[in-house]
Amino acid sequence: MEAEKWGRRIRAYRKLKGYTQESFAKELGVSVSILGEIERGNRMPDERLIIRIAEVLGVGLDELTPQ
Repeated sequence: MEAEKWGRRIRAYRKLKGYTQESFAKELGVSVSILGEIERGNRMPDERLIIRIAEVLGVGLDELTPQ
């Protein structure tokens, strides 16, 4: 359940910022398949990746964290 919330928020912010899955995965240094798993809620991003996602998207961790 928690992974699904993270995935939805990450996907929403990625789209809002105009990234494709491919370009965003490249910017993060992860494969498209890993990003897809995260966005579908099948995989929970680790703390380091969450911080990197926030940096690339230009949002604060508090904005990215599911409520």
